[in-house]
Amino acid sequence: MADATRFDDRYYRRFYGEGGAHDPEAIAHLATAVHHLAAWWGIGITSFLDVGAGPGMWRDWYRMHHPEVEVHSLDVSEHACRTWGHEPADITVWTPPRTWDLVVCHSVLQYPDNAGATAAIGNIAAATRLLAYIEVPTIRDFAEVVDERATDMEVHRRSADWYRRRLSPWFIQVGANLWLRRDTVPMYELEVCR
Repeated sequence: MADATRFDDRYYRRFYGEGGAHDPEAIAHLATAVHHLAAWWGIGITSFLDVGAGPGMWRDWYRMHHPEVEVHSLDVSEHACRTWGHEPADITVWTPPRTWDLVVCHSVLQYPDNAGATAAIGNIAAATRLLAYIEVPTIRDFAEVVDERATDMEVHRRSADWYRRRLSPWFIQVGANLWLRRDTVPMYELEVCR
């Protein structure tokens, strides 16, 4: 994993404060969409894990809108764990003690080196019972989509194919950064990305 000390108060003010890449309103829209799409597919979310939770916006959304859902959050940052109450854990070496219906890994996998990111993907897969939301910018995203003023640019840049090759042993991609655990929920052919 990247040096965890870099994820300090200054980092969170820079990338999650005003003008940052993520804010509670945007995450609320995203979490609502993911939760309702899962429901459309017949996936009832009763447990949720947030990997690299940072300020805990996903976790807080679940606590507010679906208090019946069991939530758990992890972060490698000592600052984030102390400030927002996450379990301290480095996803590149953390061994999940169980599975969760929905696992979110939002803007995390670009930080570890190749070996660490590969290990993290395996650990995310081991933690996912049904559905994972995995957002990670790719080489193309950094060139064509990412707002450099709001995004940490000191990360590892990899191709979409690099991530797909490592995710595909466990998951099928169903669009919008959603990955369904293989052999769990039947999907229509055109719902699956190929």
